[in-house]
Amino acid sequence: MSQSADTTASNRPRRALVVRGGWEGHAPVEATDLFIPFLRDNDFSVEVSDTLDSYLDAELLGATDLVVQCWTMGEISREQRAGLEAAVRAGTGLAGWHGGICDSFRGSLEYQLMTGGQFLMHPPGFLDHTVAIRKERADHPVVAGLADFDVHTEQYWVSTDALDDVLATTVFRPGDHDGPWREPVTVPAVWTRQWGEGKVFVSTIGHKVDDFDVPEVRALTERGLLWASR
Repeated sequence: MSQSADTTASNRPRRALVVRGGWEGHAPVEATDLFIPFLRDNDFSVEVSDTLDSYLDAELLGATDLVVQCWTMGEISREQRAGLEAAVRAGTGLAGWHGGICDSFRGSLEYQLMTGGQFLMHPPGFLDHTVAIRKERADHPVVAGLADFDVHTEQYWVSTDALDDVLATTVFRPGDHDGPWREPVTVPAVWTRQWGEGKVFVSTIGHKVDDFDVPEVRALTERGLLWASR
């Protein structure tokens, strides 16, 4: 490739694809609309899609630096999932929050392997709980400078694996919300993951739009989007 072509490629705006839909209880339109201006302010061109068929478009995904997904539950076809995974393996970033990324496509184990975690339950209602920044990862760009913070929202209990880089956690304690825990159980709340050449960012926080009024939640979500981008 010529030097001029290299320069043109490196100077092009980054491209973000926002894929939103699924269960409406997580306000996929309203929630993602919070972050589209932020992406544009950070020199992304943004395309919005309300269909998982976007994951069938290899040319589109290959030119996309970041997929922001907010699609709770629902079903993804083998071909759609394979298209998304191929793009992430090749370097397209994947990012999202709450059920829009870690309670998507419950029937697809391959999807869950890529995202590194699956929602399993939350206690009834909205609860006051603390999100603790892991001291070992306090210098990670997604959480650098943030202290532990409190939220009043759903508290997710998730299944994850050791390949995740856990940045923040939450604790379920004996006696909390009539739970059966015999001793405190620490559960990942925010993590990143490398999948092939691509980066994945997941935050479990964000059931309702006003969760993002908490400055730390807004900050780590915005940073996570930028971190995951190619």
